[in-house]
Amino acid sequence: MRKLTALLISPLAFLLAACTGIPRGIEAVSDFQLERYLGKWYEIARLDHSFERGLSDVSAVYARRAEGGVSVLNRGYDSGKGQWKEAQGKADFIDSDTTTRGSLKVSFFGPFYGGYHIVALDTDYRWSLVVGPDRDYLWILARDRRLPEAVKTDLVAKARQLGFATDKLIWVSQERPDA
Repeated sequence: MRKLTALLISPLAFLLAACTGIPRGIEAVSDFQLERYLGKWYEIARLDHSFERGLSDVSAVYARRAEGGVSVLNRGYDSGKGQWKEAQGKADFIDSDTTTRGSLKVSFFGPFYGGYHIVALDTDYRWSLVVGPDRDYLWILARDRRLPEAVKTDLVAKARQLGFATDKLIWVSQERPDA
């Protein structure tokens, strides 16, 4: 019975760990300072996913949780429904011994986590390039609703160099005022 349980749990543990991994050949930033990353970020561009499909004016707010880790509030406007959508989640460092590497795991659904890896970060924490567990997940985030064209060009070039389908990026409209 013990072998059967181990046989069933091992693949599940592997799959859950794979969801928080980082794509092969990519490294998260080092010298990451969580306190400087906290606050509001606007989504400038993303690769398409069902959980964000059709949303504009997307933002994320990161704050310290009283019990440790980070709270995450993602918000976007669904023009088809004429309303804001929100998702509350939590994030923790993947390796609690390495809190200076920009690799976190984020959960919006109970015990299921996804990788959140910051692979490029402005020295003043004004913009970031974030990837998920594989090359299907990519976000360009900024503290302001717009980024200078030169910065966007550099970030797209970096993402392309890392093997992402930058021709499929969705440039997110940021026209609605914060509510």
